[in-house]
Amino acid sequence: MDKSGRPRWKKGKDGKDLAALAASQPMSAIVAKLQASLKGSKLAATLSSGAGDAILGVNPQQAALLSRAAFGRALENAGAGRHWFQLGAEELFYLLHALNCIAVVESASKDNPMSQGELWDRLCSASESFPETYRAYSHLRSKNWVVRSGLQYGADFVAYRHHPALVHSEFAVVVVRRSAWPPECVV
Repeated sequence: MDKSGRPRWKKGKDGKDLAALAASQPMSAIVAKLQASLKGSKLAATLSSGAGDAILGVNPQQAALLSRAAFGRALENAGAGRHWFQLGAEELFYLLHALNCIAVVESASKDNPMSQGELWDRLCSASESFPETYRAYSHLRSKNWVVRSGLQYGADFVAYRHHPALVHSEFAVVVVRRSAWPPECVV
């Protein structure tokens, strides 16, 4: 964010106005299209063993929407028909719980989707801090922020007003358990 409180837009090729591009394609509309597309396809992400991430196979149109909404990380793909995305724990649970647009299975050979409670328990057992990081992630996403890993900045997340290709991040988010706060900070 610059001193005026406005986002710092990246420089577009040939002087392209990236702020106008973002305004014409609000993140809320992109996420709504993604939600409708995934919900209609009845897709299931496959949970990675022992970890909190998962793999989701989608068609080319859904891959474009996942990329535009900045969910997951596209994996190298040999075939043109199916695109694969790796979803982090917070992204996975957000797509299941908040957007209600995917199912999650434990392995590719299982047909029975996990319940939200089962997945929550699994993700909490994989990471003790998951409840707090998910709360922060879902709050920011619900406000139409794009939330990405902040690992390279020494933070849990970085938050963008729009797609990271268009705008610089405005915040680095560090999630601290309430029990770790000094008593004078607890309200």
